[in-house]
Amino acid sequence: MEKESFEDKSVSEILNKNFVAVKVDREERPDIDSIYMSVCQAMTGSGGWPLTIIMTPDKKPFFAGTYFPKHSKNGYIGIIELLNEINEAWYTKKHKLINSSENIVNNIKKYSTEEKGNLSKDIIDETYNSFTQIFDNRYGGFGSSPKFPSPHNISFLLMYYKATGEESALKMSEKTLESMYMGGIFDHIGFGFSRYSTDKKWLVPHFEKMLYDNSLLSFTYAEAYQITKNELYKSIAEKIFCYILRDMVSPEGGFYSAEDADSEGLEGKFYLWSKEEIETILDKDELMLFCNTYDITSNGNFEGKNIPNLISIKTKNLYDINSNIKINNIRQKLFLIREKRIHPYKDDKILTSWNGLMIASLAYGGRVFNNKDYINAAEKAVNFILKRMINENGRLMARFRNNHTAYNGYLDDYAFLIHGLIELYEATYNHSYLEKALLLNDDMIKLFYDNENGGFFLYGNDSENLILRTKEIYDGAIPSGNSMAVMNILRLARITDNKLLEDKASEIFNTFGGTVQKSPYTYTKFLSAFLLSTIAPKHIVISGTTEDNTTKEMLNLVNKTYMPFSTVILNNQDKDLYKLIPFIKNNKMIDGKTTAYICENYTCHPPVSTLDDFKTKL
Repeated sequence: MEKESFEDKSVSEILNKNFVAVKVDREERPDIDSIYMSVCQAMTGSGGWPLTIIMTPDKKPFFAGTYFPKHSKNGYIGIIELLNEINEAWYTKKHKLINSSENIVNNIKKYSTEEKGNLSKDIIDETYNSFTQIFDNRYGGFGSSPKFPSPHNISFLLMYYKATGEESALKMSEKTLESMYMGGIFDHIGFGFSRYSTDKKWLVPHFEKMLYDNSLLSFTYAEAYQITKNELYKSIAEKIFCYILRDMVSPEGGFYSAEDADSEGLEGKFYLWSKEEIETILDKDELMLFCNTYDITSNGNFEGKNIPNLISIKTKNLYDINSNIKINNIRQKLFLIREKRIHPYKDDKILTSWNGLMIASLAYGGRVFNNKDYINAAEKAVNFILKRMINENGRLMARFRNNHTAYNGYLDDYAFLIHGLIELYEATYNHSYLEKALLLNDDMIKLFYDNENGGFFLYGNDSENLILRTKEIYDGAIPSGNSMAVMNILRLARITDNKLLEDKASEIFNTFGGTVQKSPYTYTKFLSAFLLSTIAPKHIVISGTTEDNTTKEMLNLVNKTYMPFSTVILNNQDKDLYKLIPFIKNNKMIDGKTTAYICENYTCHPPVSTLDDFKTKL
């Protein structure tokens, strides 16, 4: 539509003569997008992008749709005919259009995303059963094409496996994680995942690379490694981090948003290879090895060209391929050649929300893989946000670009950054990150919480006054702000033993309980938080210093172990830490030795001071 209409002179003349045209970046203004997408869905029964809204000067819509060709064809009205008809109607029956817009707004205001209801533990099993019914046993993933990664679905299944021991939950997760990596949705030359697969095999992607996909996926691969100790998952997560830290980091440490699918006017051109081109780069032996491994043929597997993939490789051989020195040398040769091509456009705006996700993943990966470089990158990004993306009033902002910050932060900005800060705290045990997470959480509740009906609004009570304040709960491409917020609240409640925060989490579960019950598997991040709430807390307090070998060994053991229902705190006898977590004051070192306190099901075991005893209790 951009090429057909918005860059077309005849269309622009009509638009500029009779309308005020506003193009909205939905990543910068999710509040506007959310409201008018709800309008489109209510008026037409469906939605999507591009989203086309025509409204009165006071923001009240009277027409909604998605794609329109330049001229009418195939039963679709063209944008030129549409604009001319609406312009004529504005002058001949303006009052009808205004009345229509008033009615639409009034009806939309009655619509609410939240339907209250009490959740029971049964909904967790029901959600798991839904995934077993739509799981693709052959290619992994859920449903048919197009296939989206949706890593929070896999994270839910991993939590479910940990809670229940249900082996098929782990098997579905592993099959999906391996199949996605084997397909062309993963960039086997330069690394990183594309947006989604257009086919059921994960072969042909929409070649756009998004920061949020790669953040969530790297986190989930690290979780899978923690559970299975399968080096393949570690390797995949590290490849994602390699891509991000190489191509997507600003000089100040913030993370860029995306890379386009197109280059030189063609989707995927940057990523595709002809066999003839590869023949000019590799010698005979290299050529045979690479082509046989990555499905490279003269005819190609996509419009006459090749998308490198591992779909025909047996799963058990994947890690051997990953670690094969010859294959990695070949890949590096091709990467250097590809770097000389015209690159897709990089969306270099820095979004607080997506940065929060990447910070969380790097911190988690750094902790699990014992890699300080990942943790340092996460810390640098947090410091950038706290320095450059908080205004003079202490308000978190949403976007930074070209040395300019804009837009009051939305719920997602607060929730995702708090998530990142919690993970950084657990990776470093620097209590300043926990303190900042708690302060931002307080601000989030003050700015976004609906004290009358419960749940969080998308935009704050200090932001632009739009025709509606929406609440997002659906866990789609990324988890919703409400889902991430309630998970954070529960985790902070358990770290600090704050009963008021636990009550707040219960209130949020009840606020959206009725909505979630209608289609539970579309709210997996929300239900991951609910699953956490149903399991009695397990507290592990390690009293010692990071200079002490026993302390380090205990922390290393914790970091290697998948424990989604446990809270781990390092008590280094810092008085400032006691202000945040008062209950650990009495969990002190015994006889000057590192001492671990483990409490579960509201019962505490005797403290232990040796690594062997700690392993046993853990």
